[in-house]
Amino acid sequence: FQWSSPPEAIERFKSQEIWFPPPQFYELCRLCNFSSLGELQKFSSARALEGCERWMPVMLSAADAFIQLLPGDELYPEDPDYTGEKKIIMSTDKKVEDLMKEGGIFHRIVIKDINNLAVYVNIQAKYKHINPLMIKCDNSDYNSRL
Repeated sequence: FQWSSPPEAIERFKSQEIWFPPPQFYELCRLCNFSSLGELQKFSSARALEGCERWMPVMLSAADAFIQLLPGDELYPEDPDYTGEKKIIMSTDKKVEDLMKEGGIFHRIVIKDINNLAVYVNIQAKYKHINPLMIKCDNSDYNSRL
């Protein structure tokens, strides 16, 4: 076990010293908004009674990566398959770069491989939540429209 700040943990992830799955990467990117535990506690206390929303990432298989679509993303389905019973598989022959250039409303995690993730968010978070910092683990540049 090793204690790390969220930015330190992300740097260790980028250098492949450690690994964590996409939801934890997303949450660490959100925690990067706070410079101290006290600041995080103040935020969470002020936001606690605002409510929450059920999330289910929807996987989109692109030509060169997987994309976890999250609520609010323009490609997120209106009626997501929360239980997996419908066996819906979303796929496209387009590359991530093309999808990013064509799109405008993002709330997604791009997964190129196990240690190559990127978070893209330009929506307003609901319930006074805070968006993650947009952090990439590769050199791609899809920020032109963000």
